Amino acid sequence: MKRLIELGFLACAAASAAAQPVTHQYLSVMERAARLSTGQFVWMPEAASTGPLSLVIDLTTQRVLVYRGAVPIAASTISSGSEGRETPTGAFAILQKEVFHRSGTYDDAPMPYMQRLTDKGVAMHAGNLPGYSASHGCIRLPKDFAKLLYGVTEVGTPVMITDDEQARMASERARKATEYQSAVEELALRKAELQAEAERALADFDRAKAAHEEILRQHDAKMAKYNSQVASK
Repeated sequence: MKRLIELGFLACAAASAAAQPVTHQYLSVMERAARLSTGQFVWMPEAASTGPLSLVIDLTTQRVLVYRGAVPIAASTISSGSEGRETPTGAFAILQKEVFHRSGTYDDAPMPYMQRLTDKGVAMHAGNLPGYSASHGCIRLPKDFAKLLYGVTEVGTPVMITDDEQARMASERARKATEYQSAVEELALRKAELQAEAERALADFDRAKAAHEEILRQHDAKMAKYNSQVASK
């Protein structure tokens, strides 16, 4: 279960209603994620249409990455827990989802598109993103991103929260796994091409051999006829 969780990236934090997705044409999700300003996000579900969804929240970079299989499909800035109220790290899963939710701990505070991660109330939800860690432990997301994320996750979706190199290591493992799979597929394709070339060469050889044998047969027949004619004189 933990290894499955490490395949993905996610964060539940909130940003201002004015937050908009960033669109740097031709850049990958990972490249765009590095360019995000506070309250911005990237949403590219077309990058991968199949595979299990997983999320990784990096408290150090204040980013969340969403993966479909080993392919990153979305990224966003976040705001996690402030000093003394730090967001816990580790492997989690979404326990509960609620579009309209209010905090039972902090003055009935609104938590739109809430996705609970712990029994103690730590959750991902839409909220204010000041550009630094400022929550009571939850992961705030830009509102539009929180809504999109809510629409693709489900109870049980794995979420990994890290504040060190774990996220980068997981991303690197996912990248290497993708490269390995591509190499395997390329090798299989090349093997099939070589096999087809070998079969064509063998067929050409068989045809050439048959033609050569026919020429020899005709030659032998002519020689036999000639020898017969000579012997009869």
